[in-house]
Amino acid sequence: MKLLTKYLIKRLTVMSCYALLAVLALYSFIDLLSEIGNVGKGNYTGWTAFKYIIMQMPARAYQLMPLATLIGGLLALSQLSSSSELAVIKTSGLSTADIIRIILKFSAIFALATILLGEWLAPELGRRADAMKTTAKESSITASVTGLWLRQGENIVNIAAMLPDNTLTNIRIWRYNPQFELTEAIIAEKAQVHDGKWVLQNAKISQLTNKHINIQHIKQMNWQTNINQNLLNVLVVKPEQMSFSALTRYIKYLKKNQQQTSAYDVVWWNKLVYPIATMVMSLVALAFTPNSARHSNMGLKLFSGICLGLLFFFTGRLFGFTTQLYGVPAFFSAILPTATFALWAVYLIHKQETR
Repeated sequence: MKLLTKYLIKRLTVMSCYALLAVLALYSFIDLLSEIGNVGKGNYTGWTAFKYIIMQMPARAYQLMPLATLIGGLLALSQLSSSSELAVIKTSGLSTADIIRIILKFSAIFALATILLGEWLAPELGRRADAMKTTAKESSITASVTGLWLRQGENIVNIAAMLPDNTLTNIRIWRYNPQFELTEAIIAEKAQVHDGKWVLQNAKISQLTNKHINIQHIKQMNWQTNINQNLLNVLVVKPEQMSFSALTRYIKYLKKNQQQTSAYDVVWWNKLVYPIATMVMSLVALAFTPNSARHSNMGLKLFSGICLGLLFFFTGRLFGFTTQLYGVPAFFSAILPTATFALWAVYLIHKQETR
């Protein structure tokens, strides 16, 4: 039994890896085509675009993991069925319940890979990729882990983050004279952006002279600027590029600042359920696998299973938009597609066995 278990897991894993690489290559090629329009803006070259796509691959792999396990499972199980190996495996003593347990063990490997990608590799590389892209396209700004750095005339500005309602947080402004000597420093807790000016709140102004430093504390002040709003959008934290733990902390931070969290709640629940969805898709693969090579509809079942995987992929996105538009609880939008597909897979497997 152990030998059969290892054999099945190996076949399923190899085909799923092939499927993941194929789908990932396809999506990366489409992403590269979409980036061609940005080539030539500032210092954004073709090589930079290529590096950007490479750095985004872990995030793409995370998104495509359930689809890869479905396609890989379908291909591997269909090959076993067409060569009558699946029938031999069943007659050797493995029941359908045993095969389900083996498939769940195989899918647990990809579920673990999904967690590792979503929690560490994908968020970090995604942020670095966006920072690299922004810096290359706009030579006057630099995006880093400390926020956005930009130069406006004789001012150097650092902004730590921007909340969903466009509130800027932790602003630092350094003003220099033509000899590039520091003359004034402003530190503000937050700022509201209104028609080309920033309304700084809880600001501390330090004015430097030859002899001493004058310090003022102002509750609210206006600061005129011509910084483009589109440049500031890079500061908006993308929930898809955050790890589960970071997303949890950020949602608490937004609630503390009385910010809207629906978009982040949806992603939070999706990240919680996504590894389970990877395992559910492997059961769907078993449900769409013919019992023997005598079945003439093998190609149709394979095609239907792949279409079902794509349906699951886009249904999850649709439910996320529905949650934000109509106020549906984020829990239902994340769990309903996965639970529906799981019940459907169990029903189809049971139906096959009762024939």
